[in-house]
Amino acid sequence: MLTTPAPLVLGGRRFDASRPAVMGIINRNSDSFYSPARYADATAAVERARQMIDEGVDIIDIGGVRAGQEGDWVTGTEEIQRVLPVLEALRELPVLTSLDTWRTEVAQACNGLVDLINDTWAGADADLVHVAAETGAGYVISHTGGLPPRTDPTNIDYGPGDAVVEHVLSGLQDGARRAEDAGLPRERILIDPTLDFGKTTLNSLTLVANTHRIVELGYPVLQAISRKDFVGETLDLPADERLEGTLAATAISAWQGATVFRAHDVRATRRVLDMVASIRGDRPPVRSDRGR
Repeated sequence: MLTTPAPLVLGGRRFDASRPAVMGIINRNSDSFYSPARYADATAAVERARQMIDEGVDIIDIGGVRAGQEGDWVTGTEEIQRVLPVLEALRELPVLTSLDTWRTEVAQACNGLVDLINDTWAGADADLVHVAAETGAGYVISHTGGLPPRTDPTNIDYGPGDAVVEHVLSGLQDGARRAEDAGLPRERILIDPTLDFGKTTLNSLTLVANTHRIVELGYPVLQAISRKDFVGETLDLPADERLEGTLAATAISAWQGATVFRAHDVRATRRVLDMVASIRGDRPPVRSDRGR
């Protein structure tokens, strides 16, 4: 039996099994692992956002700092300088906005400009969730295995088999409870198993295969799969050749009920999600003329 996902509601828009959301990626830095997503120039970033809207994006996620430990350290002030002009420009466009940060001061500086705070470092700054609650934004609960921001995983061991699933389920449930205690309604709490972060490739594959168990926690689920190392290591491919592997994992996660997909390749992801939603029976075909 297919799992019915909990809806995500942001900015008056609802995302569910009939309309999963594509979250497009724009990185305002020069060292993101996938070079086509790097936009050192704010004007170029906004132009890419316009293209994403044409391609079917629902949410655009703006980040100013590389996730991994490679590259220069970026201060909070510098991060604000990178993301703020783009978010201000995107507020004039017909799209929801997401801020990829773990810092409270960055989120506060962007108050009124974001619909979602994408905290990929599992509440490393405990005040960040309160900014989301106070400003009416949604909030992403992530799982990093206890690692601090900008840390690459080493010597990761959750135990045999699917023990990683239980660890992630427990961590996400705890984080979601903290978000509710902070005043966030369930429909604005997005839970993310956070593939690759504090995970081995086998861990990430296991979590994709068990997406339904994460969905069963009763919150909308984000899967950030796009061109990640677990796809590359599985197929022995560099980042610029990981589209097919990404879309395969996207389809499997969507079939199991994930609601939001963070993606570099917006058009391809939109088409995959719409097709899966129709196969699940949650979305009617645009037309059905054949055989009439």
